[in-house]
Amino acid sequence: MPVSSDLSPQQRQAITELLRRVIPPAVDELGHRFAKAGHELALVGGPVRDALLSRPGKDVDLTTDAHPDKILELVDGWADAIWTIGIEFGTVGLRKGDLQLEITTYRSESYDPKSRKPEVTYGTSLRDDLGRRDFAVNAMAARLPGPEFVDPFGGLADLRDKRLRTPGRPEDSFSDDPLRMLRAARFASQLGFTVAPEVVAAMRDMAGRIDIVSAERIRDELSKLVCGRYPRAGLALLVETGLAEYVLPELPKLRLEIDEHHRHKDVYDHSLIVLEQAIAQEEDGPDLVLRLAALLHDIGKPKTRSFEPGGRVTFHHHEVVGAKMTKSRLMALRYPKDVVADVSRLVELHLRFHGYGTGEWTDAAVRRYVRDGGHLLGRLHKLTRADCTTRNKRKAERLRRTYDDLERRIARLAEEEELAKIRPELDGNAIQRVLGIPPGPLVGKAYRFLLDLRLDRGPIGEEAATEALLSWARAQGLEPPA
Repeated sequence: MPVSSDLSPQQRQAITELLRRVIPPAVDELGHRFAKAGHELALVGGPVRDALLSRPGKDVDLTTDAHPDKILELVDGWADAIWTIGIEFGTVGLRKGDLQLEITTYRSESYDPKSRKPEVTYGTSLRDDLGRRDFAVNAMAARLPGPEFVDPFGGLADLRDKRLRTPGRPEDSFSDDPLRMLRAARFASQLGFTVAPEVVAAMRDMAGRIDIVSAERIRDELSKLVCGRYPRAGLALLVETGLAEYVLPELPKLRLEIDEHHRHKDVYDHSLIVLEQAIAQEEDGPDLVLRLAALLHDIGKPKTRSFEPGGRVTFHHHEVVGAKMTKSRLMALRYPKDVVADVSRLVELHLRFHGYGTGEWTDAAVRRYVRDGGHLLGRLHKLTRADCTTRNKRKAERLRRTYDDLERRIARLAEEEELAKIRPELDGNAIQRVLGIPPGPLVGKAYRFLLDLRLDRGPIGEEAATEALLSWARAQGLEPPA
């Protein structure tokens, strides 16, 4: 197998040494095991790419000319554990110590126009196997044992130029697996690479093919894109090529027409800026919930846009409409229930702060803000701050100071009352005892009355809460026990 012709002997040696350092000894040992049996084995794809980019990677993806039954035979007695969940697609998983590996038989795969699952056929050539991979930067390998660097499609040059190309014609690659179109946008986000013009053109022409891919696979790629280092680039590519119309149609709809008589912010550009400003506040790595909420917070605006006299444009209740739309879209993409609930709730709450004015909220209103934010309060703080995209520096500074004031009030109330643990002075059992009622809806109604009382007046003590509960009960037509 020839090494890339543009490599000098010194470059070839440097790459060999780099790969030797990153390939675990157990993997090279496995290479000897396969070679002794007359079979090829190579580290392939992402692990090779990441090694050349000096990015830490956890995956160990291997490819071989051995068929799955032969792979099982060769790793028997060597691997500590073996799993065959992907064996119908030619993949065997195994564990050696702390190392997890996947070995896949050389293959080609394609989709029937009406099928969501690939048809797999086995191959005999490493070069042909690399040729069916998604992009040239992922079509490099390290033949084992050795290693020997293999780069038949110029992936190393693409890494140097930060360019994304397919090994062959992009139309053929995307026909084999339409998800690769979405993966191109994901790599633009993760690696900051420019997608080659012919690849963009094929994505545009074939965007509708993404419909045959399962929602779960689309969701996983979209999440990786959103959590990438440069998500704006990936999202813009989805919109530019028309893929967004199929995977996240609410996004291109944010590009509202703006004429000289109806002036308002470009909602699409605003949403991408909010996403970037939310990311800038992250503390412990990518936060999928926060990023999705920032991206989707205004998707209710197109449905609620209204033109008023004088050229004023309004979007009344777009946060409520947007929350429902967010829930519907994330459910269609098969996101977990907690992600759907949290993102939708943030979208619903993202305008709440604007009622604060210059600090007119009472302590009761601040308590309600905290209660409504719940476990999402920290993210709500970040989303609200990110939502300020005005170019007016004085206005932006005023909004920042106002939110600083709200956070100080929240902190003060938290210290005084342990705000995060707000409970009425009487629990459900005490309510039943005081009112002489059995469990049921009335207990919940009484509990909510006491909670509102607690939020309005702060801690009032059990005796005062009992008196207030009795007065409330009489107003409801109840006769509490003497």
